[in-house]
Amino acid sequence: MHCRQVLVVNGSQQGLDLAARVLVDPGDVVLMEEPHYRAARTVMRAAGARIETIAVDEHGLPTDELAQRRTLSRLAIVTPSHQFPTGAVMPLGRRLELLAWARRSGASIFEDDYDSEYRYAGRPIEALAALDDSGCVLYAATFSKVMFPSLRLRYMILPERLVGPLRSVKALMDTGGPSLAQAALVDFISEGHFERHLHRTRTRNASRRAAMLDAIERHLGARAQASGINAGLHLMLWLRDLPASRSRELRIRAARAGVGVYSVEPFYLNAPKHLGLLLGYASMPEKQIAEGIRRFASVVNSL
Repeated sequence: MHCRQVLVVNGSQQGLDLAARVLVDPGDVVLMEEPHYRAARTVMRAAGARIETIAVDEHGLPTDELAQRRTLSRLAIVTPSHQFPTGAVMPLGRRLELLAWARRSGASIFEDDYDSEYRYAGRPIEALAALDDSGCVLYAATFSKVMFPSLRLRYMILPERLVGPLRSVKALMDTGGPSLAQAALVDFISEGHFERHLHRTRTRNASRRAAMLDAIERHLGARAQASGINAGLHLMLWLRDLPASRSRELRIRAARAGVGVYSVEPFYLNAPKHLGLLLGYASMPEKQIAEGIRRFASVVNSL
C-alpha cells in the first residue's frame, strides 16, 4: 500500500457519499446486508441507486446466495469484521468467495470496518482489503469509535484505480478536514498515547460487556437471546416470545422505567418478525448497566 491510497474523510457519511458519487449511477443496483447501517441506505438512495439486500446469518453475508442473483451490482456494502448491527463475523472462506464474486461481476466492495479494535474473543481475520488482489475493495475505518464520536474523523484505503477519482471528487466537495484535530491525533499516536488508550478502553469495555451479559442471563434468562457479543461496543438482543409489533410499547415502558433502548427495525428493509433491540454498553459503568438491565427485565416480564 502506498500512502497516496489513504484518504481522510469527515465521518462515515462522507466516505459513503464519495463512493456513491464515483461508483454509482442512477438506477444501478447496490447490494447491502440485511439488516444494515441505515445511513448507508439513505446515501445510496440519494444517489439514485436501487437497493437489494441479502439476509445475514450467524456468519454474516451468505456468499453462496450471490451466484443466484439475477441482477448485477455496481457496489456491495459490507461489515465483515463485525456485521452491523447483528455482530456476526464473516469467516475467511466467505471473504474469499465475496472477493471472487466481485472479480467476476466487476463490482466494487465498500468494506466498513467501524469497530474492529474491540474484539474480546476469537482470533481476528484479515480484512477484505488485505486479501484483495484485484483492486475492488474500498476499506473504511474510523477513529470516532476509539476516541469520541464528535471527532468525525475516518480514513479510507483506496485501490489504485480509484485514488484519482475519489480525491478529485473530495476536492470539489470541501477544502479538507479539520487540520488541527488531525495534527493532534498524529501526535497522540506517534507519542504512544493511542496504544495505551486503546488498551485501557478495550479492557474497560470488556468488563462492561461481561456485566451486561451477566445481567441479561440473570434477569431475562431464556426469554432473551444475545448476538454480536464477541466484539464491538453493542450487542443485539432478541426477545423471541414477543412480536416486533410490540417494540414501540416496550420502548415506551422502558423509558418510563428510566431505560433507553433502540429497536432494530430501522436497520431492516423488511421488518423482522420478532422483537429485537440494540443495547450499547461502552458509555456506562458496570453497576449502572446491571441496574438498567434489571429495570428493563421487569418491564419485559410484565408483558
